[in-house]
Amino acid sequence: MNNKKKISIVIPIYNESENIKLLYDEVEKSFASEQKKYDVEYVFTDNSSSDGSFDLIKKLAKEDKRIKAYRFSRNFGYQLSIYTGYTLCTGDAAIQLDADLQDPPELISDFLRLWEQGYSVVYGVRRSRKEKQIITIARKIFYRLISNISEYPLPIDSGDFRLVDKKILNQLKSIKDKNIYLRGCIAEMGFRQIGVEYNRNIRVNGKSKFNLKNLFKIAADGIFNHSMVPLRISSLIGFIGITISFMLSISVLIAYILYGDEWPRGYASLLLAIIVSMSINCIMIGILGEYIGRMYKNQNSTPLVIIEESIS
Repeated sequence: MNNKKKISIVIPIYNESENIKLLYDEVEKSFASEQKKYDVEYVFTDNSSSDGSFDLIKKLAKEDKRIKAYRFSRNFGYQLSIYTGYTLCTGDAAIQLDADLQDPPELISDFLRLWEQGYSVVYGVRRSRKEKQIITIARKIFYRLISNISEYPLPIDSGDFRLVDKKILNQLKSIKDKNIYLRGCIAEMGFRQIGVEYNRNIRVNGKSKFNLKNLFKIAADGIFNHSMVPLRISSLIGFIGITISFMLSISVLIAYILYGDEWPRGYASLLLAIIVSMSINCIMIGILGEYIGRMYKNQNSTPLVIIEESIS
């Protein structure tokens, strides 16, 4: 009987034809010393790549029967790509790796060692990363902001590079969120979790698929999926606005009684008050819209992803 535990390597793909074979080779090297203890399966999720990535995975799968791959009918986004890999893998634990090799596969041994010690989640903590300074600063601000406003603590300076135990994978299968923020969902579940620091490498080949729009979406999903603070701020601003308006109304009434016709009637101040109040209303409606929009999308009966082709 084979009593070895199985580890699933979950790899989301989008136009990574230059890196797929490199990543596969690096993971194989990392598991060379672990072959007596673990079986390995590879789970590729392809977000409808247009550069032949899926064809390369097909070729690899002919040589290695441990490879599973799922090509989506369109690009459903990075988070849902990882989520689908988590729900389709069959390992006792899953390790997510990006194809750009920025997260070092050699850290897998450390993840497995801590998992064997009883940790259900082992996540990478980025000590440093080679990118534009302004983006690094923005990330640090975001991670600390979302951790502080979240209903529960979230790992700081941590991405999706992590090991997740099967019991958490089983819990994830019950979540049907089209705007899922996996880092928050996994942190919210509790269990024993620990971080491992590392220096993030520069991308080996190709260009990053994350533009400002993608980064902003992930940030919005993180904030609005795991914190009620924006709604509370909205209510607080509304209360402050009502209080100020009430006080100003009383002041105007008193001034009118005291000065009568001498009280100046200005249109500028009235116009300014209208503009400010409309701006505040727009911001508050926008915040409410973010929450309502997420509820609406999740009520739709459309699937989270559509798999066009699979190798299993």
